[in-house]
Amino acid sequence: MSDLRAELTDSIDQATWEWLIPHSERDAVILVALGLDLVEVGMAIVNDNTNSVQHWIAEGLLYKPSPQQKADWNLNQTKRFKALIVQPYVLIQEAEFLAGE
Repeated sequence: MSDLRAELTDSIDQATWEWLIPHSERDAVILVALGLDLVEVGMAIVNDNTNSVQHWIAEGLLYKPSPQQKADWNLNQTKRFKALIVQPYVLIQEAEFLAGE
């Protein structure tokens, strides 16, 4: 399990919305709320932990970007996110440290 955690941690990268658009068009982008750990969410998906995933969805902490969010990001395609690919999804999170850029 720790190997998976390390692998996912090493796989987190920065991505601009421009790079994420094709993934969004295939409905594969999932937005992770800032209060959640991106690696924890990735591990829950990889390990098919439906209880955790369903809880996060119910709490509004894990969701697909809204049409309005996508429209806003399309106007600013250089907007940056932390991203983690967990096939078939791309988990994204607005990075706090990037908020001022």
